[in-house]
Parts: sequence; structure tokens; C-alpha cells
Amino acid sequence: MDSVSHRAPGQAEAFATWVGEHVAAMARLVARLAPELERDDIVQESLTRAWLKRHQYDGRRGTPSVWLLAITADQVRKARARSRPHLSIVDDAPAGGGTPDDSLDLRRALAQLSERQRLAVDCVYFAGLSVAETAAVMGCAEGTVKSTLADARAKLRVLLEVAE
Repeated sequence: MDSVSHRAPGQAEAFATWVGEHVAAMARLVARLAPELERDDIVQESLTRAWLKRHQYDGRRGTPSVWLLAITADQVRKARARSRPHLSIVDDAPAGGGTPDDSLDLRRALAQLSERQRLAVDCVYFAGLSVAETAAVMGCAEGTVKSTLADARAKLRVLLEVAE
């Protein structure tokens, strides 16, 4: 038995149960925000951080999912800052139909968004969070999320040459 579990009998198991249903969403967010980084390591770092800060969780300020995704987004930012640029081999075949060029164009366009715009787009469109939940993850107001999404959509329209 590790020292943390020994000092807090039952707490580790309760925490594992509490976060268990959110781990997949955390992994998806890491994959969207930083596909070039090691997803499992960042999720593990996020869970460790959540364990250490578990006493700070306040259900009145958001759901466990939002709290954990905010921690995950922060850990991605830290991991990106620590990582050195390296080449990544990616399968460019689209997952849901379309041509490989469509998928590649979208990836390139998304990569040209600012980090803040990518986070907003990933949270709302890929992680399925509401604007309020995205605001909690990003640590900003809902209006800021809406504005950031509008700017991101406008930029994507130009980059992808999509008519309104």
C-alpha cells in the first residue's frame, strides 16, 4: 500500500471512482490540444494535480468534468512549454469519410488558430462542452468564449475558403 493510501484510507479509492468517468474526456482533450505529446502522461499528471488539489474543488463553481478539464488544459500548456519541437508521423486518412485532403486542410487550418482559439474550438466542438463549461476550463467569461469562437470561425472560413 502506498504512503498516500496508507495515510488516507479509502480516500484514494473514492477519488479514483469520482474521476473515473471523466478520464476519457480528459484524454480526448489532450489528444485535441496536443496530439504530438504523450497523452497518457499528461492525463496522469492532470490526475495527480487533481488529487493534490482535491480539497479545492467546489461543486458550486462547476461540475467535476469542468474542473478536471481545466486542470488538463493547464497541464497541456505546461507540457507544450517543456517539450521541444519534433517531427510527428500522422495518418492523414480522415476518420469519418471525406477525402484525406479535407482532413489535412482542416488540421492545417486549426493549427493556424491562436492557442486560445484552438482551446475554445476543441472544448465546444470536439469535447462537447457548453459555453459556460468552456469558460470555466479557459478561466474567462462566457462572453469571451463566444467572441473567441466567433473569431475562430471567421478565421477558419477564410483559411478553408468557405462561403457563408
